[in-house]
Amino acid sequence: MKGSQVTIDHVSKKFGDFVALDNINFTINPGEFFSLLGPSGCGKTTLLRIIAGFEFPDEGAVLFDDKDIIPLPPDKRPSNTVFQTYALFPHMTVYENVAFPMRLKKLPKDEIDKKVREYVHLVQLDQHIDKKPNQLSGGQKQRVAIARALINEPKVLLLDEPLSALDAKLRANLLVDLDRLHDQIGITFIYVTHDQSEALAVSDRIAVMNKGHVLQIGSPFEIYESPATQFVAQFIGETNIFESTVVHCNKQKEEDYMVTLNTPSLGLQAQLKGDTQATKEEDKNILVTDYEHTDEGQKVAFTIRPEKIRITLEEPDVHGRKDINVFKGIVEEPVYTGFQSKFYVRLDNGTIVKVFKQHTNYLDDGPEIAWKDQVYISWSAEDGYIVEDIND
Repeated sequence: MKGSQVTIDHVSKKFGDFVALDNINFTINPGEFFSLLGPSGCGKTTLLRIIAGFEFPDEGAVLFDDKDIIPLPPDKRPSNTVFQTYALFPHMTVYENVAFPMRLKKLPKDEIDKKVREYVHLVQLDQHIDKKPNQLSGGQKQRVAIARALINEPKVLLLDEPLSALDAKLRANLLVDLDRLHDQIGITFIYVTHDQSEALAVSDRIAVMNKGHVLQIGSPFEIYESPATQFVAQFIGETNIFESTVVHCNKQKEEDYMVTLNTPSLGLQAQLKGDTQATKEEDKNILVTDYEHTDEGQKVAFTIRPEKIRITLEEPDVHGRKDINVFKGIVEEPVYTGFQSKFYVRLDNGTIVKVFKQHTNYLDDGPEIAWKDQVYISWSAEDGYIVEDIND
């Protein structure tokens, strides 16, 4: 493996009274594409600058392959940084910008020429090699910056929001290029971003940060499907989240993984055909999957992703299944986005629930569900997820 293992060993950093990092501790595997994800001010850029050598921690250490690099200046560390502002020399061509680190080392001209052309080809800029930065698009400029950072063959590439200055289509294209480059060269990438879709698209693992703390580290799948805290659930993608109380859980059998929640904000479940009572006590509760077995009486947050909720004009046929939660409401706001529609459904008690419906077939007359339609929304208990920490 060409990349280094990077260990963040109990790192803390303050700026005056502001705590930027509070005892951060984790390890990035060699060759991993690892993202630091969080809102502005969460500490992700500060941590990247400490790894790069532009800031120093108040406490803790940063280790590359078990060697503490904190005493080393930035140019002596086996890492290079790509900034969001490109930082190219405007008077130099693409060739000259990429060659600059090699010329500082006073390498032979033929060796420099061979390596420059290799890395320009790697970022697919062969046809632009003699152009200056003002003749390039934003995405092309960022590719030059990446080639210049890679030509030194670092063990770790640090990327500080490298796509934030680009428009949406350029970001998407360059993101694919970054993923391809990572697969080709195999070094460790540490990527800072506030954009959850970027992090989910390219990362092997993600560290979600807020207020100087790491809240969760996991694969994109784990972060999205099994958020550790309410903040993570709300920050990663769109979701519905409701505070609840555990009213029943069966700990006698391993296969009993459903728990019953009382969620006042959802109100009563819909009365379906075949119901024998107008209002049943269990209509006030919902079922959710819980493999951790929470305790009865525990305050939790329950989250359900909008794309996991089914929306229909007709009453859903649940065949007597107890693991399907069904509510009735009115479409308060439909939002057509092309490949899907977003519906904001107002339940009978006034709570708004977001629902996404994918358009898998041609819509001859537009979406069948419209503004002010009465609808049923339903979801399986397997698609709900309990977040125990509701105090972030």
